[in-house]
Amino acid sequence: MKNLIASFLIGSLAQTSWAAPATPVMDVYKSPTCGCCNKWIDHLKANGFTVRSHDTDNVAQHKIRLGVPSGYGSCHTAEIGGYVIEGHVPAKEIKRLLKEPPRARGLVVPAMPVGSPGMEAGGGKDSYKVFLVNQSGSVRTYAQY
Repeated sequence: MKNLIASFLIGSLAQTSWAAPATPVMDVYKSPTCGCCNKWIDHLKANGFTVRSHDTDNVAQHKIRLGVPSGYGSCHTAEIGGYVIEGHVPAKEIKRLLKEPPRARGLVVPAMPVGSPGMEAGGGKDSYKVFLVNQSGSVRTYAQY
């Protein structure tokens, strides 16, 4: 009986140590009527993120609170793992940010580029950049699509 219990405990510990780390929950602040925001959230969920959606009539307060630079805003603002995610940032880049965490505020995709996650419409596709927002508020290109 002791061996059975010991085997169970060792097996449980081994499974725990091999389990993949959980991705933090993402909080998304958006207008209650924005369809593209909901499509972006669907994109995140399809890529393994857990999302809490917060409908608000004042998304701007979250942009200010999280340090989105002026001129780099979009229709929704999110936060995950201490980072701001502004606009239609692809899940791939958010995963990269969390895997290789820089000293930065987060990522932004200004405006609403056609073809970005949540903005797929009519088969068109704009080229766009994902910017990394440094602690100072300056930005640099993080990825290009």
